[in-house]
Amino acid sequence: MELADNYKKLIAEVPESVTIVAVSKFKPVEMILELYNGTGHRDYGESRAQELENKASQLPKDIRWHFIGHLQTNKIKSILPYVSLIHSVDSFKLLQEINKAASQNTIIVKVLLQFYIATEETKYGFSLAEVIQIIESEEFKEFNNIEVSGVMGMASYTDDESLIRKEFNTLHEYFQILKERYFSNSESFKEISMGMSGDYQLAIEEGSSMLRIGSLIFGGR
Repeated sequence: MELADNYKKLIAEVPESVTIVAVSKFKPVEMILELYNGTGHRDYGESRAQELENKASQLPKDIRWHFIGHLQTNKIKSILPYVSLIHSVDSFKLLQEINKAASQNTIIVKVLLQFYIATEETKYGFSLAEVIQIIESEEFKEFNNIEVSGVMGMASYTDDESLIRKEFNTLHEYFQILKERYFSNSESFKEISMGMSGDYQLAIEEGSSMLRIGSLIFGGR
């Protein structure tokens, strides 16, 4: 019951209003099932389309799968039957292709807009100006099969807590700007996905509504 114990320690420190996405990437289905059965946890995060597809086909159907990795356009169709929320929409082309695939399947796909808030060049994401340009475009207004549910960001990999806090604060500000200007009437635009095992407490303090937690639950790779 080690996973259940890890989970219980974590939820004792996380407000009920904050969703924990258990990052199950690279973990076997047996571990996911152990957490599922031992705690009742239902939100799991995967970063590779084929791995998500394989696991979703083997595991209980009430699991809410979150795609949290860099998504290639040619992998969209394979995850649509399973995915509950795509956290990592980082280009207009990806938005276009998700809407197109969702339209063909007559479904609405929930997505988060990923912002580049870190100092590392390896991270993906939009700038605020890019997102505003997209939202104000005529094409975006015709996207009937996408539901923008909020924002996502990854802080720098550093021990500098003041920098991490600043980056999380920036993402929260972006969320507020978009909410006030464009999504004030949208009940679904409510998520701020930020914070992982090493910085989740700072993320909660800066307004995160959704944490992506892997090693604190499942242990290291």
